[in-house]
Amino acid sequence: MSLIRSMLFFLTVLFLFNSCENNEGEISRITSRQNDPVEEIIGLKTIYSDSGSVKVLLEAPRMKKVLIPKPITELPKGMVLSFYDADMNVVSKMSSDYAIHYELEHRWEARNNVEVVNVKGEKLNTEKLIWDERGNKLLSDNFVKITTAKEIIMGNGFEADQDFSHYKIFNVTGHITLNE
Repeated sequence: MSLIRSMLFFLTVLFLFNSCENNEGEISRITSRQNDPVEEIIGLKTIYSDSGSVKVLLEAPRMKKVLIPKPITELPKGMVLSFYDADMNVVSKMSSDYAIHYELEHRWEARNNVEVVNVKGEKLNTEKLIWDERGNKLLSDNFVKITTAKEIIMGNGFEADQDFSHYKIFNVTGHITLNE
């Protein structure tokens, strides 16, 4: 009787091991969630400061943060960045319909209906703009249009300080007034 029980036990165990099968596609689907956001915020409002001094206020309707393959913060519904001087005055504002922050590179990329306005009321419009946090620069290699009180300047390529008080336009076209 003991031999029959042992055989039945062995056959049962064998049957159980053979009936357990992992579908590799299913396993991959379940474990491939590594690109999912680790953080998601609706109605974001955050302050970036340096040595206790407010430098930038970021406002966005939605934010998603992903860590893999590299850490990025995506603002799929756009954003508004307000840049401050040492006296807490807004010196320029940048807005766009989409933005992404490459955290390791300290670089923001704003896309679609990008607009920057400074305290003088000068306005930059483009479809793509890079904010280099380390260099405190705004850069674009796309078509840009700057509107001032007296002129409209267009070109392909642009560089400015982050408060948009001094700028250069490359491959200039448009209406320009020269004072002699």
